[in-house]
Amino acid sequence: MPDAIERLAEAVRRKNAILFVGAGVSMSVGLPSWDMLIRHMEEELGIEEESGEKPRYSYQTLAEYYRLKQGSLGPLRSWMDRNWSVSREKVEASDLHKLIVELDFPIIYTTNYDRNLEVAFEIHGRDFVKVANARDVSRVRQDATQIVKYHGDFDEDASLVLTETDYFNRLSFDSPLDVKFRADALGRTILFIGYSLSDMNIRLLLHRLWQTWRNSGYEKDRPPSFVFMPRPHPVEEAVLSRWGITMVSEEGDTSQKALARFLKRLQEAALQSG
Repeated sequence: MPDAIERLAEAVRRKNAILFVGAGVSMSVGLPSWDMLIRHMEEELGIEEESGEKPRYSYQTLAEYYRLKQGSLGPLRSWMDRNWSVSREKVEASDLHKLIVELDFPIIYTTNYDRNLEVAFEIHGRDFVKVANARDVSRVRQDATQIVKYHGDFDEDASLVLTETDYFNRLSFDSPLDVKFRADALGRTILFIGYSLSDMNIRLLLHRLWQTWRNSGYEKDRPPSFVFMPRPHPVEEAVLSRWGITMVSEEGDTSQKALARFLKRLQEAALQSG
């Protein structure tokens, strides 16, 4: 673990690291869970809620059905935009978001639709460029952090990766943002935070990165990549290690506090290595 922190800190200090942010970071400031989205779609579609601990289908499958029945995702997107947002005060009070800004990653990818990262950069006075489509790619600047909305953005319905078809299409990895990610990630260290690693889209992305390096014949020259988990997980650690991903963890009362402690340690290590 100390060696992992040192290697990651060195990449951060050299501006040679990419941050990949998942739903856990947004949930830390009070955004609702996917289960709440499922309940809302069921209510709007007149589907009787099924009792039990787990929904009978994924939100992607239900969103697919929603689009078939309603003709578009417009109303759902509007509802999500209203409910998948928190006050600026909550973002400003978030140690987690403050640390993300202060670590000064040149590129941040996120699968979150919300604007919390953008708001955090505004609050803390840091320049950023949002990238959600091919047009945005042409507008990136070297003097501003790129916030890449990998699964889309509420400002553009067509960009959202929400339904089952959207996810299957994304698995082809040939969209402009996929091409950009492959180019960005090939020579940089990547740190994944806020993920349960149950997202098959992300798992396939990790596998594809490993496969690209393995097929190149230069796998030993690949920059190290890391994924944060709140607690050690031997099964995931073994599988990800085979793909060249090192798992790092930190103690904490909650997943969010553990992640904040880890990012603080990383920040301190990056300053020391400088």
